[in-house]
Amino acid sequence: MGADGMTLSFWQRQAQAPEVTVDIAIVGGGLIGCSTAYWLRQLRPEARVAIVEAQHLAAGASGRNAGFLLQGTGPDYMGAVERYGAQRARALWHFTRENRALLATELTPSAFQLETSGSLTVAGSADEDERLQEAVSRMRQDGAPVAYIPPDATNQRLMAQHFHGALYVPSGAMLDPVALVRHIAAASEARVLAHHQVVAVQARGDAVDLVTPRRRVRAGQVLLALNAYLPLLVPALRQYVRPVRAQMLATVPQPSRWLHVPAYTHDGYYYIRQRADGTVLLGGARHLHRAEEVGYADETTEALQRDLEAYLHRHFPQLRDPTVRHRWSGTMGFSPDGLPSYGAVPGLPGSFWAAGFTGYGLAYGFHFGRVLAQVALGHSLPEGADLFAADRFEEAQAKASPFSEVSSS
Repeated sequence: MGADGMTLSFWQRQAQAPEVTVDIAIVGGGLIGCSTAYWLRQLRPEARVAIVEAQHLAAGASGRNAGFLLQGTGPDYMGAVERYGAQRARALWHFTRENRALLATELTPSAFQLETSGSLTVAGSADEDERLQEAVSRMRQDGAPVAYIPPDATNQRLMAQHFHGALYVPSGAMLDPVALVRHIAAASEARVLAHHQVVAVQARGDAVDLVTPRRRVRAGQVLLALNAYLPLLVPALRQYVRPVRAQMLATVPQPSRWLHVPAYTHDGYYYIRQRADGTVLLGGARHLHRAEEVGYADETTEALQRDLEAYLHRHFPQLRDPTVRHRWSGTMGFSPDGLPSYGAVPGLPGSFWAAGFTGYGLAYGFHFGRVLAQVALGHSLPEGADLFAADRFEEAQAKASPFSEVSSS
């Protein structure tokens, strides 16, 4: 199995560094990979674990998002109930709530600038506002405390205009995603092999060889935490994840901090926050450019970036002429039903993969790393983990179920 059709010449193999042998090799140095390494240390501290990363830690979507720590499967809880059923929607909410709790209790929150601000889901239309109001009693009944904020109070709180009402979720938070990934990796004490792009995975007896341009890594087990990039290494798994691009911008620091809570608006197709230094981070508008925002190209587009600036112009009068200091993109991995998955790697007994976080990697990631570690070690799984088993797609695949279009950050 190869990535991008790459091979190594005789001379390149001759120049490789000494082989590394470990018990478990994790391919992918993002949130899922590093979280899995962390939980492997908790569950089997004697295991030799390596994180094998093509670039550097948090180089992919884990380090390119807005740093929103949300709960649930998306902005519309009633939509989750309709799509997944009441029991699954409730279980998903509590799985992500546990993810948030684990980040605060297992790690050092100050290391990744965790702000326990709560979060706002803000309606961009009257119809969305009605759905948010409808969700309040159901969410409270399901153990998800929320408060509805009417339109006038919402706009006043955000120092904004033209929004409708909002749901306030007190357990929402903000953080620095790159600092989070690095902190988890350090806490895992795993060996990090950065700039080691895996170009082939080969079964060799009871072990698995990872071939990289720099060296060969031999492991008893391999865990693939590549999300959108999984099909490039294992094409047989392409039905579980596809690449979808997101774009963001950052303004110069503003004179004052007026936005103290992350806001997820317009069915989640826009998301905005302000850092302590005044910098405003904004992402979204993908729904206006769906065809263009599919694939692996790491680039921004003038048309979508104009739409982001138009959003600021419409809703935030103080930012009508913002000075943008940085623009970027990131590739998300979308799943067929909007939920992440784990499964066995074809042809590699004892090895597993995880992918399809559909823009909600921070909401699931640290907790999901525990699930993947438990799967790899054959341990019993936490409540709700069965929701993510890839075999749920067997019936859907027989019906040629299309990939979902789920809003995401």
